[in-house]
Amino acid sequence: MPNPKQPTPAVRAAGGLDRLWRTSVGEDAAFLLARANALSLAAASEVLSPLGLKVRSYSVLALAVSAERPNQRELSEFLRLDPSQLVALIDELEGRGLVRREPDAADRRVNVVVATDAGRALCADARVATERAEAAAFAVLGDDDIARLKEHLRALAGAPEAD
Repeated sequence: MPNPKQPTPAVRAAGGLDRLWRTSVGEDAAFLLARANALSLAAASEVLSPLGLKVRSYSVLALAVSAERPNQRELSEFLRLDPSQLVALIDELEGRGLVRREPDAADRRVNVVVATDAGRALCADARVATERAEAAAFAVLGDDDIARLKEHLRALAGAPEAD
């Protein structure tokens, strides 16, 4: 699999990507965010693959591990996934014995998604791997810059302000 951070031989022969960074696209916030996201997702995907997870399935599993007991609608809205995509992800994780659906105590018509013991163990391994990948992907930034970046990303994502 090609390394998304390294230009292909054809691109290197044509003078690299430096000239493209000097275009208006290289200053466009949406492009920069999308490119950084693509590189970050590629790094996370690389470390999650040996665990049989993808970024989306890891996100569902990590939320199922939390004490929040999210229901399927909440997961769909929070992860910005179509409900059918979410159902497929939950079905996959459930088929592997990593999560289960349980009726919500507040509304038995609604299912919450909770991790099994196997899901919690796999999620812990995945968390260590993604933390390493994140550290490598953001190594060009200092700790204070990373904290500020996360703060700004939370604001852009519509997260509530921290208490």
